[in-house]
Amino acid sequence: MIIALAIWMDSGRPIFFSQARLGEAGRHFQIYKFRKFRNDCDDGYGVTIKDDRRLTRMGRFLVATKLDELPQLWNLLRGDMSMVGPRPESLKFSDCFANYREVLDYKPGIFGPNQYYFRDESLFYPEGSDPEQFYRDVLFPLKAEIDLAYFPERTIGADLGWIARGILAVFGLRLTPTKFNAVLARWLS
Repeated sequence: MIIALAIWMDSGRPIFFSQARLGEAGRHFQIYKFRKFRNDCDDGYGVTIKDDRRLTRMGRFLVATKLDELPQLWNLLRGDMSMVGPRPESLKFSDCFANYREVLDYKPGIFGPNQYYFRDESLFYPEGSDPEQFYRDVLFPLKAEIDLAYFPERTIGADLGWIARGILAVFGLRLTPTKFNAVLARWLS
């Protein structure tokens, strides 16, 4: 309620944002988040970039804390999402799955390796690049490889670890497991 009131006082209604996303087996579902962008910005990238001008004052806070994701608990209750899984992708990037269809074998989640590693994804976009093309060419394939390295061999203990890391990251604490460092290093070098 506090977040909803703060959004309303900062930029009015609507309080929530919903968007069609790709779920398990490519099924579409509506994801719910607290609204972080201004009401008058229908244009823009399909990703959030550093210093994104579409963000409201409250939106900047929500992005920094990831509290904009809290309404996804409704998606969890509805069965659209799980606690741990790949990030549900926007339909705008559905073409990216052409070479990574196996990622859609898993129910998307609130927490997971990519939600942790790319918590500050906006910092990855090179200045002057087309953010959507960079996402398609670099970030999406990297995320897909991380997902495909983790989810076929996941365990309950490992899932609990990603949940704990995700919660700690909200408070600025980072615990980096080494298993995916080789994948990250190969892509980022």
